[in-house]
Amino acid sequence: GGPVEPGYYSDSTRTYSLGAPPDDVAAKVALLEAAQRAAVAAVRPGVTAASIDAAARDVLAAHGLAEVFVHRTGHGIGLSVHEEPYIVDGNTDVLRPGMAFSIEPGIYFRGEWGARIEDIVVVTEDGCEPLNHRPHGLTVLPG
Repeated sequence: GGPVEPGYYSDSTRTYSLGAPPDDVAAKVALLEAAQRAAVAAVRPGVTAASIDAAARDVLAAHGLAEVFVHRTGHGIGLSVHEEPYIVDGNTDVLRPGMAFSIEPGIYFRGEWGARIEDIVVVTEDGCEPLNHRPHGLTVLPG
């Protein structure tokens, strides 16, 4: 990501592996993809920022990955890279059409590996419009 004229920011994160990862890595990244999809699907006017965080977090928690998701699910984006609304537990801000923010759950295994999938979405009158359209899956590069 980065600034786009006339001064608005973009953001996108994908996950890469240098060489084929162990099977459990690919399986956990697939769960991360599911968490990200669940959070995007939960976006609509009238829900809270915390509910979007919960949508992603619940998927990971159901598979024993709650403790390795150690950051917020997202942040507002516009004239600054990080701004309100913060998509995090406890944020009771109600989403309104036109709000733009990231949805970027991640999982991190200290000293081993980590992964994050990030897209920007804009709240519409009846849901949201994702602004990133690149594939989400783990990309394996030649080792």
